[in-house]
Amino acid sequence: MAVHILGISAFYHDSAASLLRDGRIVAAAQEERFTRRKHDASFPREAIRYCLREGGIGGDQLDYVVFYDKPLLKFDRLLQTYCSFAPRGIRSFLTAMPVWLKSKLWLRNLIREELAGCGEILFCEHHGSHAASAFFPSPFERAAILTIDGVGEWTTTAWGVGEGNRIRIDAEICFPHSLGLLYSAFTYYCGFRVNGGEYKLMGLAPYGEPRYVDLILERVMELKEDGSFRLNLDYFNYCTGLTMTSRRLHRLFGGEPRRPESEITQRDCDIARSVQYVTEEAMLRMARHVHEQTGCRHLCLAGGVALNCVGNGRILREGPFDDIWIQPASGDAGGALGAALSVWHQYLGRERETGGGADGMQGAQLGPCFVTDQIERFLEQEHIPANHYSFSELAQRAAELIASGHVLGWFDGRMEFGPRALGNRSILADARKPEMQATLNLKIKFRESFRPFAPAVLLERVTDYFELDRPSPYMLLVARVRESHRRLPSESERREGLDRRKEIRSDVPAITHVDCSARIQTVDVRDNDRFHRLLCAFEHLTGCPMVINTSFNIRGEPIVCSPSDAYRCFMRTQMDYLVLGDYLLAKGCQPESKRQSIPSPAEIID
Repeated sequence: MAVHILGISAFYHDSAASLLRDGRIVAAAQEERFTRRKHDASFPREAIRYCLREGGIGGDQLDYVVFYDKPLLKFDRLLQTYCSFAPRGIRSFLTAMPVWLKSKLWLRNLIREELAGCGEILFCEHHGSHAASAFFPSPFERAAILTIDGVGEWTTTAWGVGEGNRIRIDAEICFPHSLGLLYSAFTYYCGFRVNGGEYKLMGLAPYGEPRYVDLILERVMELKEDGSFRLNLDYFNYCTGLTMTSRRLHRLFGGEPRRPESEITQRDCDIARSVQYVTEEAMLRMARHVHEQTGCRHLCLAGGVALNCVGNGRILREGPFDDIWIQPASGDAGGALGAALSVWHQYLGRERETGGGADGMQGAQLGPCFVTDQIERFLEQEHIPANHYSFSELAQRAAELIASGHVLGWFDGRMEFGPRALGNRSILADARKPEMQATLNLKIKFRESFRPFAPAVLLERVTDYFELDRPSPYMLLVARVRESHRRLPSESERREGLDRRKEIRSDVPAITHVDCSARIQTVDVRDNDRFHRLLCAFEHLTGCPMVINTSFNIRGEPIVCSPSDAYRCFMRTQMDYLVLGDYLLAKGCQPESKRQSIPSPAEIID
């Protein structure tokens, strides 16, 4: 009989579920994709239903259900923190306690109610789940492990070693000292939402200068050579309040936090650049220390900070490891998968197989798939006009449309697990066209104009365009465009501040950030044959082996999951065409009754 293990993460942000059958990943998905509530933190009922349906089993056929952290330990941390700072923090305490007393402390009962007849219920420590998600799917037989996030139960940073089917944690840094919370605090200070706006801070950083690095390291954070650190808690409010930063930090940096949606100043850019630099420096020092202590040739990364792809790129280029591997769902969603893998390998002692250089994530294509019959039925029921093609014809037609300047929604295969669309739930456009960054940001994604876009590039051509000599399948490494493809802006093209986004810096300007870098996704025919064939068709047509790949959603909404989600998003934006499996839809051919009004800024603030 096969052994089925369900992993669950919930209640903080990005709830998710994952299912293993005899140690192999059958399915994994975030709850937000089904409920359409971005970063949904509720118990992942819909994600669980999907996983069970994909596995062809009922809840009573689960041998083990495992939660990704230990609620009692987290509750202990909350109580001790509130007691330590009392009477400060009473508002935060009164806000948090009812939820804990009503549901979070009774999680075992909730699981029993939701999954009647399931097997043993287990709990994994938060950073243990991150470590397992980092090491067990990696291609390495032995590797150092580094997990960095906001906070789990008590731990905020941990490192150790994975070998075979075992993980050993050797050291940790504990709350309230947290690199993730430092980054989130400055995300909040620069006017972006915590647990969602950190990507914006990273994207804003290259527009600034690191003017505040010394101030941060002298007053706000003590960073040691081994990467360990302590925060000066006088500058933060997350221990006791409902905000991240204190008035003392506001005075130190010369003003109140930026109001969301207000104008971004050069000072905001400089602060973003400074905290990004400090974060990268901490990550680099940690990596060097872990290498020195473990002697491992390889490093695995997870936790929310491991989604900082600029820092990851520096660890790869400047760090001492031969190679690194990053869990594509590094945040709390990936904890559901890590917890399940931890039960299979560590609790049950089952052996782990590596070999061939491939990881165990299956290209992160672990979500729902909608086959041709399902898509055809949807189109017929909704009376939506579409043309059916063989895939060879469709790839050629899609390449022609992208090359002629059209923006294309691409819905194909299994939905990706993690925060990145990797060619199955994507919006695609021509990276060669300078105007495309502004078009996508303002007319399609409805987001800030400074946000950069990523290239999806054929793996076999990545070294021709970028200073990267290995695969980056999960869009988690930043590297510079090769000098042969860069160009200096002319005198008339040079800009200041955020206007620098209008400068043309390479022959693929729409994916080249202001520092001549790009967040790269390499596409391997073995991982995603259909997306690879599209890129090949585009290269054959244009000579360029890449397209812009951004997630199929608008600001404030999760990535699309179903054909109806994709069609709704398509009709709410100025996308020109939509691919649904083997069908091509043209915006101009859609019925007027299906057209939806473009959302107002108030509707899409996230």
